Amino acid sequence: MCRDSGAADPIETVLRLAVLLSGGTAPARAWRYLAEGGDPTLGAAADAADRGADVGAALRAAGGSWNGLAAIWSVAVAAGAPLSETLRSVVGALRDAAEVSADVRVALAEPAATARLLGWLPLVGIPLGGLLGFDPVGVLLCDPLGQGCLALGIVLMGMAYAWMQRLSRKAQPSHAIPGLESELWAVALSAGVSVDRARALIDGLDLSSTDRLSVAGTLELATKAGVPAAELLRGDAWIARYQARTDGRVAAARLSSRLLVPLGLCTLPAFLLIAVVPAALAVLRSTALP
Repeated sequence: MCRDSGAADPIETVLRLAVLLSGGTAPARAWRYLAEGGDPTLGAAADAADRGADVGAALRAAGGSWNGLAAIWSVAVAAGAPLSETLRSVVGALRDAAEVSADVRVALAEPAATARLLGWLPLVGIPLGGLLGFDPVGVLLCDPLGQGCLALGIVLMGMAYAWMQRLSRKAQPSHAIPGLESELWAVALSAGVSVDRARALIDGLDLSSTDRLSVAGTLELATKAGVPAAELLRGDAWIARYQARTDGRVAAARLSSRLLVPLGLCTLPAFLLIAVVPAALAVLRSTALP
């Protein structure tokens, strides 16, 4: 997917921030350097950093793929985690999450585009009938039976379009970043904060996450085993991203099959009503009976 030349990429921003901060640049100055490219999101983040305000809130206001960086920055700052090391450790996770989202969108795009193209098949049959020497337009507009076929065919096309749009929307993945909450817990606990403090920081972000049961189970396991939970949580995040990619591919495969239903029940009958029946009527009307 192409983006504006002046628009910054969140993954690239994380990498550059990590390098600047590891070189001793103050966070406010690092944001200001990055904002010199003219990106409005980075400009808002730099202004917030200059004022000592919440940079994460400025990034969250941009939405989309900035939400991951916003959450990680907010938790790292509040927990007192080393920003440079934290950003370096999570950049791979953010890149994986972006690749998962892109893979799913690509997988879903093909069946949806094919269905949209086939949805116009009934109307394509009208000029095709004219090329074969029939008069489908005259039959559809002037003949009462043809008018009924046209009206019913248009209704079926509309039903097919609405049905396919509904199926495509249901197959779309969640906007939540897979594994993000586990990564945030790992960042907070790696900084040495307590479990209660980490929970308060992450709950305050109001994330739409599906990781909470997994996080609770991992924390319980780490407590029983007496091992650091951070690495276990990062493993959970990787598993969540892997599962999201698998679920997206399965959803795309199912969508390909499910789209055949409205095509068969609505689009094909619409093609018969708008293209085939008028051609047959034209032949019958032009045939002189003895």
